[in-house]
Amino acid sequence: MNISRSTFVLPFIGWLPLMAVAATTPSTHEFVLDNGLKVVVREDHRSPAVMSQLWVKVGASYEPAGQSGLSHALEHMVYKGSSKACAGEFAEILDNLGASQNALTGKDFTVYYQTLIPSRLGVAFEMMADLMSTAKLLEQDFVPELQVIQEERRERIDDSVTTQGLERLDSISFPSSGYRTPNIGWMHDLQRMKVEQLQNWYQDWYAPNNATLVIVGDVDPAHVKALAQRYFAHLHRRPTPVTLTPVELAKPGERSLILYTPLSAARLVMSFNTPSLATAQDRRTAHALRLLSTLLAGSNSARMKQQLQIRETIFSDITSGYDVFSRGDSVLAISAQLNPEKNKSPEEALARVWQMIEELKKKAPEKAELDRAKNTLIATMVYAQDDLENQANTLGTLESIGLDWRLADQDIDELNKVTTQDIQSVAITYLTRERLSTLQILPEKNNG
Repeated sequence: MNISRSTFVLPFIGWLPLMAVAATTPSTHEFVLDNGLKVVVREDHRSPAVMSQLWVKVGASYEPAGQSGLSHALEHMVYKGSSKACAGEFAEILDNLGASQNALTGKDFTVYYQTLIPSRLGVAFEMMADLMSTAKLLEQDFVPELQVIQEERRERIDDSVTTQGLERLDSISFPSSGYRTPNIGWMHDLQRMKVEQLQNWYQDWYAPNNATLVIVGDVDPAHVKALAQRYFAHLHRRPTPVTLTPVELAKPGERSLILYTPLSAARLVMSFNTPSLATAQDRRTAHALRLLSTLLAGSNSARMKQQLQIRETIFSDITSGYDVFSRGDSVLAISAQLNPEKNKSPEEALARVWQMIEELKKKAPEKAELDRAKNTLIATMVYAQDDLENQANTLGTLESIGLDWRLADQDIDELNKVTTQDIQSVAITYLTRERLSTLQILPEKNNG
């Protein structure tokens, strides 16, 4: 399974109640085993459940040219048998306990997670410790599983022009870093992947000192520590490959990509190279970019949504997104679908988007507009705290990209420090043509 960037919109909610809820910081603890495994435990006693996540610091951006898809393929293969279980046996055990499990591969990490009752947490720990250290990775299992992965790629990516386009947009948006590599891998790399590559990848990266165990739920930290010692302490620390932060060119130049589809409406995506929270020289820049994205088209009250979709109806839909939690440089993207009834050309529509961007560069937004953007973003964060998985995802992501989980508890305060001048400044600096990659997905009839 892959992680994809997405945004969602919440309705307007009163500011003061949100701030009151956000002011409560959950009780969180951390400790590190002698073998280097970091354990982060957040207490949440509102329901009798616990989310257990094992984050391994390796993903698609780590993969060398010609070997894309290794991390995702390995995510599949660790369940095919280990020293304590045959293929599918761990899933059956969890099902019998009324628990659930899944796994995700992203650009910066691979994460395995289970949701279960607290008294069964030791079962999850025993499984994860076994899978990360004794997975068999046999040729006889690898060959059919690789066919499954190839079919997954066909269904999810190759059969969708839009998804293909976004994948290829990444390939030009990140000319000098591994973020151009698709999580699932390129098909030609999957077709020539060998089980020996997977075995080496497993030995290189699946070490306790390259992982974080995140526990959120109705648990006692001392009990979690005892369980972690019992099930993970025997794993041996070992060196992992040296990695460097994925950094993009300061001025990569304007890039463009055009694909054609039998659909009737054109889709446009503008992707601007930006720093992330991990690479920004001043973290306030990253927080300003988060709010800039929300202000542009990240909510129903956002200026582009209101002006270009609702009033002018140039677009039937327009959204924006920014991946702030990345170990390397990131992008801010604006995605829109043309309204075919308006008979606007892609060039005219892009020109109108640019016009609104230039207006923002010339004049900072009003404080009321920025406050609405802050309210939307903070509402998203506050409501995410009601879900154990969302809480764990935030903590695990921060640790996996080289940042401290404590930044999650500082997020709202940092967002509230951003000013209208900060928004204008990041727009001037980063929303430029020399940082732009554009994807146009056009109806086939326009393909002359």
